[in-house]
Amino acid sequence: MPSAANSALFQKLPSTNELLQQPELRALVAREGHTAVAESIRNVIERLRGEIAAARLDANSLDLALTGLSAAIERELRQYLRYSLRAVINATGVILHTNLGRAPISFSALDHIRETAAAYSNLELDLETGERGKRDVHVDRLFGKLFEEYGATGAPPRHAEHLGRAISTAVFNNIVVNNNAAAVLLALNSLAEGGEVIVSRGELVEIGGSFRIPDVMSKSQATLREVGTTNRTRVADYENAINERTRLLLRVHRSNFAITGFTEQPAVAELVELARRREIPLMEDLGSGALFDLHSIGIANESSVFDSLRAGIDIVTYSGDKLLGGPQAGLITGRTDLIARMRSNSMFRALRVDKLTYAALEATLLAYVKHDYAAVPVLRMMQLSKDEIAARAEALVARVGSGAMTKLGLEIVDGESVIGGGAAPSAVLPTRLVALTHRQHSADEVCSRLRQSDPPVIARVEDGRVLLDLRTVFPEQDARIAEIILSIT
Repeated sequence: MPSAANSALFQKLPSTNELLQQPELRALVAREGHTAVAESIRNVIERLRGEIAAARLDANSLDLALTGLSAAIERELRQYLRYSLRAVINATGVILHTNLGRAPISFSALDHIRETAAAYSNLELDLETGERGKRDVHVDRLFGKLFEEYGATGAPPRHAEHLGRAISTAVFNNIVVNNNAAAVLLALNSLAEGGEVIVSRGELVEIGGSFRIPDVMSKSQATLREVGTTNRTRVADYENAINERTRLLLRVHRSNFAITGFTEQPAVAELVELARRREIPLMEDLGSGALFDLHSIGIANESSVFDSLRAGIDIVTYSGDKLLGGPQAGLITGRTDLIARMRSNSMFRALRVDKLTYAALEATLLAYVKHDYAAVPVLRMMQLSKDEIAARAEALVARVGSGAMTKLGLEIVDGESVIGGGAAPSAVLPTRLVALTHRQHSADEVCSRLRQSDPPVIARVEDGRVLLDLRTVFPEQDARIAEIILSIT
């Protein structure tokens, strides 16, 4: 039961209708609408009720709160009308951060989306004939140029001379669906429904969001045939498992983890030779999938899509928003006859992508065709040197200035950035970190305050310090980070 004092305080609270009649709030209603303003009033009044019930407000403090009621309602309204999906500053050093939307897309991709999405477009119209066209053509020509160029200039795969083919548009085709899980599902259902798919036990991975290869295979109506052991699988294990029901050999990228020590895994050339000899398609789920030479930035043991195709793999599935640096999409590249089977699958229509994705993907692929890798944000971030990041870190610390050092501790230390997104799980990129401490607040409290800033700054905490890695921060955001750090009180 509320006390008499509390009852008197509750009676001081104005009703929603009373407040809606105030001139300043009537102006808000005219600008933002009755529903949003009324909801904001109710939220503010409800918070005051809670404060009174918890005995955190007396008569004087309530009177003070009521004098600022209109301003509080306007602040609440701004929060009410704010988008839930917001831009944040990624200072974690994880380039493909799944929780932060993975790859940021390029300015050219944004421009192309704006140009084609704000008007009508020729998404499925052949402008030459005036007849209905196919949405795939907008990216097929670019994929074709990339594969043709690589096939003309790349060295043939070792131990695969018997393949007798290079990458060419006459051999390979492409299909785009809404993510890599959908790509795997469509490929398995199209090529192995009712039959068996052979895969190593060491590749039955689970990645973020509880995406498990065995579960996807079950949904595809294909039967999983496990071979080998967790740490050791030989090509003979695949061959011994082949029977009249075998429809596909599957190789899966080990996303987010690595197996070391007493291990064995068949070379791609061995699996290719087996697949050719037994006339069974070989599919590889690359997960991330790069169209860029990762060796050039010191990342080894991570095959590109080109590597897999040149080695003789028939079907490769990979993501658009990871190492490719484009929009979320599932990309399937492979033998034209196998891709044709996927196109004719009724599931393809349910999994296909829209005009926004095609616009962003076309712009991203065009950057690759032009060799303008700096235009793709994730590639630019991966190529940043430790010295370049150190120079920006020093400038940020200088911008914060010595006057803040009474409450803040800032130093620059060595660290490591990671690719993220399941790509190259054991690879790290050397970097320089801004290590931040505060005299009155713990590292977790400082990290929380950074998240509550505008825009939110996402950092990481290690050894009692907040660490900021500018590799994943756009240079134009450095000044804003300095301002936010200075605002922490």
